[in-house]
Amino acid sequence: MADKKLFRFKVNADVNELQRVLNFVEGCVQEIDCSPKALMQINVAVEEIFVNIAHYAYSGKIGEAVIEVEIDDEPKTVTITFIDSGVKYDPLAKPDPDVTLSAMDRQIGGLGIFMTKKFMDKLSYEYRDGQNVFAMKKNL
Repeated sequence: MADKKLFRFKVNADVNELQRVLNFVEGCVQEIDCSPKALMQINVAVEEIFVNIAHYAYSGKIGEAVIEVEIDDEPKTVTITFIDSGVKYDPLAKPDPDVTLSAMDRQIGGLGIFMTKKFMDKLSYEYRDGQNVFAMKKNL
């Protein structure tokens, strides 16, 4: 039988809480063997999503964010879910930036979620019960 572990962390959606969020996720991921490269990719993705929630979800006010980390042994995966009650926003709906253009010629924005798509194996978004629920999965 597969072994699953679920960890949950509630924090103010404030960029000053980013290090606590990263520490929480890293602590959870240490439960299983995770390569330094995979951990770096997870950290980049976590930072992108959390900072976006902190900056945009609550229109300048401080709200809450819940981060859930699910560790699964068979197959070895980590799924990180972000839940907030802020403005409805699907980061996956925006088209990917044209990375063939130079930084000067490219539209501003979208690069962080583009990197998140590249680093993680599965992303999903839904708006459920007045909450944004964004999940990302990494196969280890």
